Amino acid sequence: MTYQLAGDSTVAACPPEEQPMSGWGAHLAPHVPDPVRNLAFGGATTATFSEDAWPRLIDEVRAGDTVVIQFGHNDQKDPALASRGGYRERLAGMVREARERGATAVLCTSCERRWFDGDRVTPTHGDYPNAVRDLAAELDAPLIDLTAFTTWLYEDAGPDGSVGLFSHFSPGEHPHWPDGLADDTHFHERGARRIAAYVGRQLRAIRRLDGDAPARGSSLVS
Repeated sequence: MTYQLAGDSTVAACPPEEQPMSGWGAHLAPHVPDPVRNLAFGGATTATFSEDAWPRLIDEVRAGDTVVIQFGHNDQKDPALASRGGYRERLAGMVREARERGATAVLCTSCERRWFDGDRVTPTHGDYPNAVRDLAAELDAPLIDLTAFTTWLYEDAGPDGSVGLFSHFSPGEHPHWPDGLADDTHFHERGARRIAAYVGRQLRAIRRLDGDAPARGSSLVS
């Protein structure tokens, strides 16, 4: 069994010259019991991934694998990939092809961007998260709602505390970013690890992996 990841830069492993920027997929392996194969890449849409990486991904998918699919950041920039149009159609096609190979397809909503208005995060993906939620319900596919989770994560940390989850560097702070960087889309590995831990727990729950442990606390008064 292998976890096969399809997605954009918020999932991808960054090249050495961009680290410690990172997508969550690069840190998933410690949180799941089986190998992870991450084909996500920066700038990917459902269309460009379908042309480039999807054929390589699906060719290696075997019965029993789990295919985790997260797009939206870049699709929303392309009118041909409208939330209820090309975006939805391509996601549905990926789910169908994964199932044809005996794999489980898991849909993810996009990680939210860190755009605060006061103490609250401003949604930036429009209808795209709802389109994924509706598609998952229609296809009876497992859903990991990363839009909801990451919104909570940033708000829980607050406008200042959440900075450390992202790629923010002062000028001269890091050799890869000598002029500094303030990126509220791409994670520092600290943030990527937090999200990976959550995704791992969700994937374990989808496979019912922890339900055979004995129940505890039955003698406690509730």
